Amino acid sequence: MTTTTPRDVPRTTTAERLPGAWQLGLHRGALELRQFFRQREQGVFTFAFPVVLLFLFASIFQDDVEGAGITAAQLYVAAMIGAGIMSVSFQSLGIGIALERDEHVLRRLRGTPMPPAAYFLGKVWLVLVTGFLETALLLAAGATMFDLDLPTSPGKWLTFAWIFVLGLTGCALLGVAVSSVPRSGRSASSVVVLPFLVLQFISGVYIAIDTVPDWMLTLGALFPLKWMCQGFRGVFLPESAQVLEQAGSWEYGRIALVLAAWCVGGLALCLLTFRWKNKSDG
Repeated sequence: MTTTTPRDVPRTTTAERLPGAWQLGLHRGALELRQFFRQREQGVFTFAFPVVLLFLFASIFQDDVEGAGITAAQLYVAAMIGAGIMSVSFQSLGIGIALERDEHVLRRLRGTPMPPAAYFLGKVWLVLVTGFLETALLLAAGATMFDLDLPTSPGKWLTFAWIFVLGLTGCALLGVAVSSVPRSGRSASSVVVLPFLVLQFISGVYIAIDTVPDWMLTLGALFPLKWMCQGFRGVFLPESAQVLEQAGSWEYGRIALVLAAWCVGGLALCLLTFRWKNKSDG
């Protein structure tokens, strides 16, 4: 007769019992989305704001753009897609994470066995879903109300896909990094919204790129929004519209380099600046 001693019983460690960061990130993403859509006012404002601005600008400025073969409304649709993506990534994360830090949500999460990567994966799912929905709404509005021609070639949609992914990633990482700038959640809106608003004016969202002063364009070119807008104009506008660009071409290669650089630089900024609690919390 044999007996089983405690030494013979296999032990299950905490790490073995817990799901991995990827699986937890999926659950965290589902939670983030449920929380987002439960706050109906936030959801409606997030999705409706770019669409309303598009309707206003495109309805006011309906003339043809001389020498470009497009209308001003079509120009606004393409640029507003970039602004919509930056709104649901940079602006939403910059304000949202600052509020979570101020309300000690991050501190409580940091005290759980959940890997830190799972928290950020949850935010990735949030911005991916909301960014996709925002873009779909803007494209639907542009195609139905302002005669925007959607691409028919796979190559155009492939270009759209990599600009969307790189732009969303770079803006999301920049939003995570800027969330550490506000001293409190109450000041987060002021810190995040003002630079985003300025960027929209100097990146060709509200004002045609050929009418923006060169020094403003140079400043806007340091950030991802200008390049996202330019790339989306290349996807959704005819080749004749290239004459409106500063370089006279879509510059896909430069767009890819700048957006990829912002992905790398944004990640470095996050690693250097991200905090799980406010400095005043000790």
